[in-house]
Amino acid sequence: MDTEKISDLFKTVDSNAALQVVTIILIAWLIVFLSQRLLPRLANLLHSKQRLYTLALIPLIRLVVVIVALVMLVPIFIEPTLKNMVAALGALGLAIGFAIKDYVSSLIAGVVAIHEMPYRPGDWVTIDGVYGEVTHIGLRTVELVTPDDTVVAMPHEKIWQHAVLNANNGGPSLMCVTEFFLTPESNGVMVKEALEQIALTSPYLQIHKPVVVTVNDEPWGTRYRLKAYPVDPRQQFKFITDLSLRGKQRLLDLKIEFAKVETAKVN
Repeated sequence: MDTEKISDLFKTVDSNAALQVVTIILIAWLIVFLSQRLLPRLANLLHSKQRLYTLALIPLIRLVVVIVALVMLVPIFIEPTLKNMVAALGALGLAIGFAIKDYVSSLIAGVVAIHEMPYRPGDWVTIDGVYGEVTHIGLRTVELVTPDDTVVAMPHEKIWQHAVLNANNGGPSLMCVTEFFLTPESNGVMVKEALEQIALTSPYLQIHKPVVVTVNDEPWGTRYRLKAYPVDPRQQFKFITDLSLRGKQRLLDLKIEFAKVETAKVN
């Protein structure tokens, strides 16, 4: 494209056009500013999903305002012929699409997450291999705090790409599993009774929930799984540690032999 064709594409910006540009930008900024200030206040007066839906409007409004403002600004700088407008708006739309596709995808997934609620604050979930407690649900991300006290901002779009494993699903009950690998010669009845007593005497046990011991024979010996529920899901690691330490000591006291298992063979 030569210089004349390029000059034909753009309009001369006079004082009136400059005033229009400033007016459009100011109005767009004012709408975004008011939505960010007023909608959170309105959301605080609402509850549950209504509150989250109201908060979800903030980035949606910002996105719509930006797109509308750009569409209004283009004719001010581009000669409004059909050919020019199609080319300019097409290029603008393509650029916007590539620039915000991930943003929009996470935003839509956030709205879906608000509606379906696969996780809530206080839930312990696994998403894309990351396990942690949901501490905050934003409009584009959900924040998890891992057992190592690391905060992970997980995009909502992950719920479309990976399974969400929810350990307590909005409730106070979360099952903890402690495993013991013993030789096949061990007295199964004695081991089961000993492990049940270990769980029943734990200070972290939720007593109205069942305590279960399952047994599976493996090529290397016998796998015992002690399943129980802590009073508070946040105590799960203290609970598992308590069961593991006291369970191991009790089995040693009973002269129970532990199996030698290679890590790669344990599923």
